[in-house]
Amino acid sequence: MAKRALGKGLGALIPQNNEASNGIIELKLADIEPNMDQPRKAFDDEKLLKLADSIKEHGVVQPIIVKKDGNVYRIVAGERRWRAARIAKIETIPAIVKDLTEKQLMEIALIENLQREDLNPIEEAEAYEKLIKEHNMTQEEISRLVGKSRPAIANSLRLLNLNEKIKETLIKGDITEGHARALLSLDNQQSQLKVLDEIIKNKLSVRDTEKLVKKLSSVKTSPRKSKQLSPEFERIEENLRNILGTKVKLFHQAKKGKIMIEYYSNEELDRIVDLLNSLPKKTTL
Repeated sequence: MAKRALGKGLGALIPQNNEASNGIIELKLADIEPNMDQPRKAFDDEKLLKLADSIKEHGVVQPIIVKKDGNVYRIVAGERRWRAARIAKIETIPAIVKDLTEKQLMEIALIENLQREDLNPIEEAEAYEKLIKEHNMTQEEISRLVGKSRPAIANSLRLLNLNEKIKETLIKGDITEGHARALLSLDNQQSQLKVLDEIIKNKLSVRDTEKLVKKLSSVKTSPRKSKQLSPEFERIEENLRNILGTKVKLFHQAKKGKIMIEYYSNEELDRIVDLLNSLPKKTTL
């Protein structure tokens, strides 16, 4: 299967100039520092060792990208190569020096990691949140940047509302993002952790998890509220979930009803309000 095409790509984000085309220089590893704000936090030690062996034999084939920061160079893209080069105990590494803003630095680090599929779901969500909070980017702008739909960005951000234990389980790869999104449909952390144990113990698929969550939710719903929606209103309810990126419940009786929109933090409430304010007047459900 072909990899997903990202919105802008590194070529569009990194300014091109005469120095860029011929500006590969050798920098001392000791003069280079990692970007502490880069999205990727976890590095696979075994893969680093393999890359270090390759570097010992063939050298660093692709230059890293750095930004001059005082007396040091801060890594923009290529931290994994830099780490492996240190393990290989070489003294210098090929690099291209770029003059970038903090926003560009964050965008490029995010794009590079997404292209290599190096980020776990929580790292990805934290990167989106950082672009929103520190660089005032909207979900729509991030959507164009990374080539994902706006609801996908919203659903990714929702993962940050998970219990820390569930986050850790997701980071380790013991559950998938699909499992985590299903858990978010439950009202409280105790229920979420109970279902998490079931997922691990019985190796539940995402579909099985969704069925279990739906069953638990229906038990807590009064008979009057559990009235089955028609296919048309179920479709509207699902579209509302996708548009708002959160749990939505539609209650319909005769010619009236109500819509319940859930949020899990003040920040998420602000996000939903901003989203509703920015929706076009004619939004198809």
